[in-house]
Amino acid sequence: MSKILTRAEVPVETTWNLDDIFPSKEAWEQELNDIQRDISTVTKYEGELSQGADTLLACLQAQEELSGRMSRAGAYAYLHQSGDSINPENQTNASKARDLASQVSSALSFIKSEIIALPDGTIDQYIADQPELREFERSLRLLLQTKPHRLTAETEKVLASLGEVLDAPYRIYERSKLADMTFNQAVNGQGEEVPVSFALYENKYCESPDTKLRRNSFKVFSDTLHKYRNTFAEAYGTEVKRQVIESRLRGYESVTDMLLQPQQVTKEMYNNVLDILQEELAPHMRRYAALKKKVLQLDEMTFADLKAPLDPDYNPEISFQEAGELIKEALAILGPEYGEIVSDAFRNRWVDYADNAGKRTGAFCSSIPGVHSYILISWSDSMRGAFTLAHEVGHAGHLMLAGKYQRLTNARPSLYFIEAPSTMNELLLADHLLTRSNEPRMRRWVISQLLGTYFHNFVTHLLEGELQRRVYDLAMKNVPITAVTLCELKGDILSSFWGADVVIDEEAKLTWMRQPHYYMSLYPYTYAAGLSASTAVAKLIREEGQPAVDRWLEVLKAGGSMSPLELMKLAGVDMSQPDPIRSAAAYVGSLIDELESLY
Repeated sequence: MSKILTRAEVPVETTWNLDDIFPSKEAWEQELNDIQRDISTVTKYEGELSQGADTLLACLQAQEELSGRMSRAGAYAYLHQSGDSINPENQTNASKARDLASQVSSALSFIKSEIIALPDGTIDQYIADQPELREFERSLRLLLQTKPHRLTAETEKVLASLGEVLDAPYRIYERSKLADMTFNQAVNGQGEEVPVSFALYENKYCESPDTKLRRNSFKVFSDTLHKYRNTFAEAYGTEVKRQVIESRLRGYESVTDMLLQPQQVTKEMYNNVLDILQEELAPHMRRYAALKKKVLQLDEMTFADLKAPLDPDYNPEISFQEAGELIKEALAILGPEYGEIVSDAFRNRWVDYADNAGKRTGAFCSSIPGVHSYILISWSDSMRGAFTLAHEVGHAGHLMLAGKYQRLTNARPSLYFIEAPSTMNELLLADHLLTRSNEPRMRRWVISQLLGTYFHNFVTHLLEGELQRRVYDLAMKNVPITAVTLCELKGDILSSFWGADVVIDEEAKLTWMRQPHYYMSLYPYTYAAGLSASTAVAKLIREEGQPAVDRWLEVLKAGGSMSPLELMKLAGVDMSQPDPIRSAAAYVGSLIDELESLY
């Protein structure tokens, strides 16, 4: 039986090098003390922002400097905890960083309150008087748009000081999932017992060609989830209640309106993604499920079988090193500047790909101002993992370029756009693989990998987004969010999408417990929005070549200096219309058409 390793037991070269942020824990602790001392470099402007443009500029520059330092200090603690959440020292240090972040946020809350309190037209005059303020103009304009929903300065300060407390539901979820959950062993097709963990199930067993292992591990995995369902529901229900209360205090029509405002997205754009894909993609995905059932000769297509490989005997393994080389080749089309970022990621230990107890599940990229990006993934020698790695490298390349060409205040784009550069890299990887061979078996295998990308973003995350939409609708009507409610909602959503082609059992209804995205504002649906946009841009790159690539690189460098619609229009896509979403759904259908013909 294989063993789940501790963090100390995994090879150091499989972990990220956090010394690039701070050379030691002592240096990090010293920076915490220095940040606390230097809060005064910003607060000395409190009550003074009405004095003129030069004062506002100096304050915003000091705020940006302190915020960047706080981001680095917070990331250092967060990344240590993400690699090993069961280490008590990591837990303590993460708490220290969160405490300081709340203190900084509370102390600096006066800036927004004072800017909003300025008489109408003052900011226009300030920008005219002080040209250097133009670099802050976009963030200032977005702030002024929130004026109708701003609370009193004292209330805003209190809310900011409670940041760590108000974020507790997410930490409770993560701590329960990573530090407290234990799973029984599962039996594979050879009658052997194998260990089960969140990472092992999500990254390996759910895609296993061994039907017995796939189904048994899902049952074992779900049995433990079931024991925690009320705790998880209480945590999520508390998060939703917090958002409902805040939206009402701020005078928004709904939670959804409040969460969409910082994304600079209309309700129509939000609903388009959820409605169009559920309606137009579902028939294609049902065909995909039916094809798997037929090819794999399954007695029935269960929820546990949806990620089963179509060709179990043709599933080449790929090492992390091989995946890195493949990704560099595939992304060479984006030019030398982007390519250097990709090379650095693999050369300089930006990626943590170990598989150890206590490591956060899933994958993410954290881009740290003044340092570089870090990527977390648990490696399982699969091509699906290579696509996930390319995805996270997409975040790294995007935010490294944005950080280079934009100042910190304009570096990060709207959440609505954030998944377009990452999913683009998955599409470029698929195109690269398809150009390497025309052999039918190879082609259908690559198409299967590409469909994994669309499944992850257009099904898994899309249906998370649908659950969020329904949960917020109920919460605004003061309906309690319980485990029973969440299971019923998830079961209904899955049944509506998959129809009679997939058996939606009680275990499938617990899927709402498996992802942290519900605690990240209106994040889940943006995966589908981003992939819709990147699908359209990838098509333009195939048709136009370098001109489309050049536009895309300009988009990446623009960071958050434009709205998401402006960014996508610069790339050649109009996401204010439903056409790109419909085209993306049709493209998935064409992939399944080809897959059916190849079988």
